[in-house]
Amino acid sequence: MKRISYPELDETLYTEVLENGLTVTVVPRKGFTKKLAYFVTNYGSIHTDFELEGQAYHAPAGVAHYLEHKMFDLPGDRDVSAEFAALGAMTNAFTSYDMTAYYFSCTEHFQESLHLLLEFVSTPYFTEESVEKERGIIDQEIGMNEDSPDSVVFDNLMQAMYRSHPIRVPILGTCQTIREITPEVLYRCHRAFYTPGNMLLCVIGDVDPEQVADMARQVLGTEKTEVGRKLRPWQEDMNCPAGEVSHTMEVAMSMFNLAFKCEPLEAGDAAIRMEMVADLAAEALFGESSELYLRLYEQGLIDSSFGGGFETVDGCAMLLCSGDSEDAATVRDAILAQAEKIVNEGIPEERFQRMKRSALGRRIRDLDSFDSTCFRICAYHFSDFAYFRFPEVYRGIQASEICDFLGRVVRQPRCGLSIITPIAKEETV
Repeated sequence: MKRISYPELDETLYTEVLENGLTVTVVPRKGFTKKLAYFVTNYGSIHTDFELEGQAYHAPAGVAHYLEHKMFDLPGDRDVSAEFAALGAMTNAFTSYDMTAYYFSCTEHFQESLHLLLEFVSTPYFTEESVEKERGIIDQEIGMNEDSPDSVVFDNLMQAMYRSHPIRVPILGTCQTIREITPEVLYRCHRAFYTPGNMLLCVIGDVDPEQVADMARQVLGTEKTEVGRKLRPWQEDMNCPAGEVSHTMEVAMSMFNLAFKCEPLEAGDAAIRMEMVADLAAEALFGESSELYLRLYEQGLIDSSFGGGFETVDGCAMLLCSGDSEDAATVRDAILAQAEKIVNEGIPEERFQRMKRSALGRRIRDLDSFDSTCFRICAYHFSDFAYFRFPEVYRGIQASEICDFLGRVVRQPRCGLSIITPIAKEETV
């Protein structure tokens, strides 16, 4: 395996692309008892259109999440979660808009747990009966999300901001779309995207990197198979179709999500640099130490629930903030005005350097978390960037890039505002 040292972070990373196309990455942490493994596919809820073996397919919304649920079934009525528990390991999984991850953590029986992780994720087993049974479970999950103000306010915002990008549809899909999911659909999507060439195995802990790679070869074999080609038919300009949407729910006080539409990032160094510029722009504009945050807090327009940052998904990106407020429109107007002020006046060099040091320090401290580190390595891998290189990117960022970003992005036509207000008392009678 290739050994890469990052002396500034006191980190070493081992990596290899196996014969079957799987990338294996290991970060040794000598002396730690905890071990963590992520087995991740570059496939999420938005990837509903794809081409495989020369044929185009459209999958129902929610299939990636449905597939995540069903992967825990193995032939012979084996219970994957129970098998991990018997090994003393904790296991779970998640589906995002553009990635699906399966993972476990343990302090002993690492090799057996790793074998089980690789086995169950690479072994599709779907029957009509089990798929139908899962539909009821996911129906309930969708219902819970529809009753969750946090989910509703964000989903409404995505529908207001995007015309065709599938981020408009919740990760779980809808009660209608999941009824189109069959065993055949699940097998096809697994065949397209759960192939080693579209996946990453990332391990952190006191483990032997070569043994990790050998286990992957043993379980997954060496054959390289075709990866489904994602089709991205959506076309988006930077203006929001709806500037503001409002919804009533049983909440104690009004809440909001506010975002500014950004050009989608591609991959590689330039894209990661822009992401870090955008993170710093969010800090300069409405971070907890910013002039605007303190003013809005003193005026009672926001409270400690307020926060935000930069979010990126395959094909779209946004500068996002959220919180509780009885006057979200005034918060929006203040953000627009403050961005214009920063663009016109610039950022004092002392404050800019302090922001950079603070952001870099947070990233370095996050390396203490196995989960955060493993997740970031995986996410950045699919963006064609070695995560441990982040210090050199931060060092090169200039204050002018922050101002350029704010001047281009924080503008009224790019702004979407989603508000949830309490149901009036007379409506509940």
